[in-house]
Amino acid sequence: MSGASSDIARTEAQAIDARAAAWLDRRDRGAWTDADQSALDAWLEENPVHRVAYWRIEAAWTRTERLAALRSSEIAGTQNRAANRVLPVLVRTAAAVAAIAAIGGALFMFLPDRTDQTFKTAVGERETVKLADGTQIELNTDTLLRARVTAGDRKVWLDRGEAFFQVRHDAAHPFVVVAGDRRLTDLGTKFIVRSDAERLNVAVMDGSVRLDVSPSTAGQKSFVLKRDDAAIASAGSVDLMKMSDRGLDNAAAWRRGVLVFDHTELSSAADELNRYNTTKIVIADSHVGRLRIDGVFPTNDVNAIANIAQEVFRLHVEHRGQEIVISR
Repeated sequence: MSGASSDIARTEAQAIDARAAAWLDRRDRGAWTDADQSALDAWLEENPVHRVAYWRIEAAWTRTERLAALRSSEIAGTQNRAANRVLPVLVRTAAAVAAIAAIGGALFMFLPDRTDQTFKTAVGERETVKLADGTQIELNTDTLLRARVTAGDRKVWLDRGEAFFQVRHDAAHPFVVVAGDRRLTDLGTKFIVRSDAERLNVAVMDGSVRLDVSPSTAGQKSFVLKRDDAAIASAGSVDLMKMSDRGLDNAAAWRRGVLVFDHTELSSAADELNRYNTTKIVIADSHVGRLRIDGVFPTNDVNAIANIAQEVFRLHVEHRGQEIVISR
């Protein structure tokens, strides 16, 4: 590409960036109307480049607080109003681009390829991330997730752990979650996915999602899950079930920092709490493990279970370094 052509392309890119930032600025100022949304939708449909620019700048806008500070320092006055409107937009555009670099996101600009992003939480941590397309993902404890969002491809890999997805629906560009040899395709939904070594759990809060399983699984290979549906996919089988609103709320309780146990075996409760803590509960007796408990417990409080074991069930509780051993 010649120098002149490169300059023209750069100028056009800057103009599209400025237009995308102007839409975001107008939306955030309030009084957003249906006509405004229709006009934005039409602009986004004009060219995939417009959508890429808008998603990229929106992601940076969301993840940096510096943009809010810029708003308070806009130029006041009535003289030369047009110039005063343009300046904050250009400053925000520059800040958005700089913010993406600062948070480690690779600028895909108007190219179809983008370096994968990796998001990871440690044991006991939770994190909420927003992808360039507007999709929001809440990562639970000890979760590893990779994401690739381009103008024509939206895909994440849940390598381990659990995540809650609020997908920005785009029928032309389906959102795909890959977990091992299983694949979930968004059909417009909110859902939870948990991937362990031996099985995959899916619970749908809203909308629907298609679950595709490996060819080794017996019977049907594809399932469409709708609101209140849940699935457990393990080696060679897929179990489908309906969940109540209470059950769905309990399944998502970790988003509030708690776990809900409803007549749960003590061994299962211990396993759940161990996911969130470096101090582990060890059930030393199978009979003890079959005892059942109820209640709401903070994810970071292993001592709550130990106290119940000791005070309610009169069990022996022993602290051994990073272990709490419960026995008869």
